[in-house]
Amino acid sequence: MSLPGLNVYRHDKRDRALITLAGEIDLTTAPLVSASLRECLYGSIRTIDIDLTAVTFCDVSGLNAFLHAAAQATQTGRSLRLHHPPLALRRILSHGNSALLLGGVPASHRGSTPSPWPAPFPAGTP
Repeated sequence: MSLPGLNVYRHDKRDRALITLAGEIDLTTAPLVSASLRECLYGSIRTIDIDLTAVTFCDVSGLNAFLHAAAQATQTGRSLRLHHPPLALRRILSHGNSALLLGGVPASHRGSTPSPWPAPFPAGTP
């Protein structure tokens, strides 16, 4: 799926999905992000990894899409994590109560040097 400014790629393996986003997440494209996450949450997916390596911009509408999906995931016993978010998004999430979206960094470790981001899928995984 894609809209001008955003491409969404999804790769499933059993009950796990990797969603790779590329481009800008804003008021126009956030609904596409929400729809992609909703498809995972209402399907058989238990773990959702979102690769944001190629995201160049994410405004509050994108943040809200991630927070809403994370709340839904938590309520249904699923997990949702963001990988490689843009610096501005990472800062917002780390200062709020949303550090779990960043791989479960506890509040006591937020000021320390972060460990490398985990790869959503091991190398060589089909």
